[in-house]
Amino acid sequence: MRLLTDNPIIRLNQADDVVIARVSLPAGTDLPGEGIRTTATVPAGHKVATRAIAPNETVLRYNQVIGLATMPIAPGDHVHTHNLAMGDFERDYAYSAEYVPTTPVDDPVTFMGIRRDDGRVATRNYLGVLSSVNCSAHVCRLIAERCDELLTDYPGIDGIVPIQHKTGCCMNADGEPIDVLRRTIGGFAIHPNFHSVLLVGLGCEVNQIDTLLSAQGLTQSDQLRAFTIQESGGTRKTIERGVALLREMLPDANRVMREPVPASALVVGLECGGSDGYSGISANPALGAAVDELVCHGGTAILSETPEIYGAEHLLTRRAVTREVGEKLIKRIHWWEDYTARLNGEMNNNPTPGNKTGGLTTILEKSLGAVAKGGTTGLMDVYEYAEQVTAKGFVFMDTPGYDPVSITGQVAGGANLVCFTTGRGSAYGCKPAPSLKLATNSALFARQEEDMDINCGSVVDGTESIEQSGQKIFDMMLRVASGEQTKSELFGYGADEFAPWVLGPTM
Repeated sequence: MRLLTDNPIIRLNQADDVVIARVSLPAGTDLPGEGIRTTATVPAGHKVATRAIAPNETVLRYNQVIGLATMPIAPGDHVHTHNLAMGDFERDYAYSAEYVPTTPVDDPVTFMGIRRDDGRVATRNYLGVLSSVNCSAHVCRLIAERCDELLTDYPGIDGIVPIQHKTGCCMNADGEPIDVLRRTIGGFAIHPNFHSVLLVGLGCEVNQIDTLLSAQGLTQSDQLRAFTIQESGGTRKTIERGVALLREMLPDANRVMREPVPASALVVGLECGGSDGYSGISANPALGAAVDELVCHGGTAILSETPEIYGAEHLLTRRAVTREVGEKLIKRIHWWEDYTARLNGEMNNNPTPGNKTGGLTTILEKSLGAVAKGGTTGLMDVYEYAEQVTAKGFVFMDTPGYDPVSITGQVAGGANLVCFTTGRGSAYGCKPAPSLKLATNSALFARQEEDMDINCGSVVDGTESIEQSGQKIFDMMLRVASGEQTKSELFGYGADEFAPWVLGPTM
């Protein structure tokens, strides 16, 4: 689909009750093809009503419900938070009704990846220093920093990454919260982009290293070493021990070589942050086109952010490979409804202030744009947070919408590359996985070009189709997986963004 460049508005579906302002529309602007004119100034990316809408009547965008009118809306009115709100409506889950098996390509493409001894494929070659608890976080950073100067002799290593977090103690020793934390740390400990890992604790924390290793089925080896500050004799001795162990690991880590591997080895996390009214028009569907291409080549893509598919989940259940997979997704939706209710919250605590400034009004509208990142292929499985993703094709992982927490779960689950769309200008990295940033509009790309890898605003501008933009994304996925650095990597992003999902109370 290519948009018309001379039209100041975008109509996404003939059944829609609104059109989108491509540019800022002053009051009195005639809308081509609609036979109406604006009654007030409508900012770029915002919605304009194309018919009279009565209070409590549903409003459609993408031919889907995005909310209920809270007052009479006239043709040409600006439609936003002042006259549109969240509302309940029936969803037809129609499990598997639209599932179609993916036809694989005849000639799969390759990228230059790194094969690990266990057969998994890496896109980067890091060493990691992981903390079991916040009490050992500073020591992990010091160990990594002390070894930075050694890397000049080991050009095959991309870096040493300290993985730190704010939890690990003063929590229950059993139950879902600590299970999630252990699963997350365990997923990073075995991530293919880490050649070797040190796991460092304090010694007296709730998240005991031995229990963590046992719960995750991990054992110490030449490539996974674990110890604590208390057993090592304090800060200085722990740092010395960590540096000595990393020195031993460096030569073997440096021996890796890139080689051609099939695109089926890619596991790509999909994220949108700082979304705007263009997200569901340009970057998200363009990323969806790239995902369709990846799946046809045998690869895997992980859609996440359960609160940000809310109201659009019925579009995913229809694509589920089986009813069971679709029901797994709805089970997670119900968990979130209960979770937010228990905490005196609601599912519509989204969109954020920045999302609303960019034109998004309700979580329903945001979700409909967000699911576009997942393309059109079948939903092959649904995973809990930080679970190891084993299915090929398009899958879903239950995560919060908060970008660092969501992507931490995806990477823990095995994502070796991340694609992150943004309309407001999110800055983010997620070592050990490289992160591609996709701008939804050209104004953002021009303003923040040093942070953005691809400008999908070309779709809004009408100079590229969604399919052409998607092909650019897919091609860049392969280049980045082969070693080309992303903008966030050039700035060193990624070591501070590890953010496990904290579920339970801190005692």
